[in-house]
Amino acid sequence: MSRIGKMPIPLEKGVKTAITDGMLRVEGPKGKLEMRIPEGFTPEVQDSTLIIKRPGDTEAQRAVHGLTRKLAANMVYGVSKGFSRALEINGVGYRAELKGNQINFSLGYSHPIVYQLPAGVTARVERQVLVTLESADRQLVGTVAAQIRELRPPEPYKGKGIKYANETIKRKAGKAAAGASSS
Repeated sequence: MSRIGKMPIPLEKGVKTAITDGMLRVEGPKGKLEMRIPEGFTPEVQDSTLIIKRPGDTEAQRAVHGLTRKLAANMVYGVSKGFSRALEINGVGYRAELKGNQINFSLGYSHPIVYQLPAGVTARVERQVLVTLESADRQLVGTVAAQIRELRPPEPYKGKGIKYANETIKRKAGKAAAGASSS
């Protein structure tokens, strides 16, 4: 039995679920999400908990059971509390500015970069160097954060670029430090 798959998902107050035509729909204060349940799996709501049941006991079904349960748990958590991802901008003159649902980046290129936020993602910019993304969809907020980080990935010599707030950049010594230590 899948240890993750058999765990019940607690439904907080204000979270509503609907199961129709193989689709699981979850609605809460932070938004609405839906996902297709794999064939044969049956989600059930019992005593303010959501339980995902699997059709058989094959290895593939056990693996998909845990995945389906975790995706459903992420949906329930997202619509009740939401997910966030913080990005830091390091570098002289590097900054971000929020205008509506667009983020204008100045990242040392000859032109500014305008990033259009997709529907369902909101952003906050603090001190022009800290961007916080928030969404009910965990996958969407992670994808947007990765796309923004890819605009100017952090480089290993001075650490300039956009990095996740909890990311550590492995630093390298420059040419002068490498040449001085060899004698």
